[in-house]
Amino acid sequence: MALRERIGVDLGGRRRLEDGLAWAAANGIYYVDMCLEGAPDHPNAPSAWTPVRVAALRSTCERHRIHLGLHSASAVNVAETSPLLADAAEQYLRTYIDLAGRLGAEWIVVHGGYHFTGDYAARRAASIERLERAAAHAERAGARLLLENLNREPDHAEIRYLAHNLEECREYFGRIQSPSLGWAFTVNHAHLVPEGIDGFLDAMDLGRCGEVRLADSHGRYEEHLRPGEGSIDFARMFRLIEGGGYRGHYMMAFGALDDMLKGRETLLRVAGG
Repeated sequence: MALRERIGVDLGGRRRLEDGLAWAAANGIYYVDMCLEGAPDHPNAPSAWTPVRVAALRSTCERHRIHLGLHSASAVNVAETSPLLADAAEQYLRTYIDLAGRLGAEWIVVHGGYHFTGDYAARRAASIERLERAAAHAERAGARLLLENLNREPDHAEIRYLAHNLEECREYFGRIQSPSLGWAFTVNHAHLVPEGIDGFLDAMDLGRCGEVRLADSHGRYEEHLRPGEGSIDFARMFRLIEGGGYRGHYMMAFGALDDMLKGRETLLRVAGG
């Protein structure tokens, strides 16, 4: 598959999925991420997927050769330790896994959650254990989870994401050996930590990578800029990733849909594709 066909679009939760798929088909997009979040009456909410709607969605994806993935919300704390909320965090992940099977989604992007300044160890342990259980459920359901490396927060921030740097990511993947847990490599997040994109690619196993997420950044704080607007060397990134044998898909996640179409052309130009 040509590189152009491997660069997808994260629709987020910004529109009804069927409308997003129609847009993708019209613009030659073959990989799509979507989120189920929003108000209870949001058109993509889990309760909105009737058997008739599910059948139509699967037919659309098959007809247009679109590969669908789900993207859970990083705002939901997978590292929850409160007994009053822990069950909800478990159910949240199970809901995504179960719905992925119904929709024919091929992957689910998940996150490690977040901690506060004084509870790092407890939150990290809860996060790893919860993702271990989710991976076991995914394995039974025939689903695939992709753990995303999240962004570094400023040094003075009270709340910080887990699995944001290389040390933490290696711990998560070292502890969770399930074949149903892969990696979603977000390059603009890696650009925020000292080890950088090169460090992640040197140390992590590209064989576990199921998605490479693309946006630009200046490397100072969380940004999702169009490629060319920040300081990431995407030409070098493509050489390292493609040279490492990766043949999976890329997922653009920045700006509006038209911005991502323009961004795809920039990426193809710098990649020589």
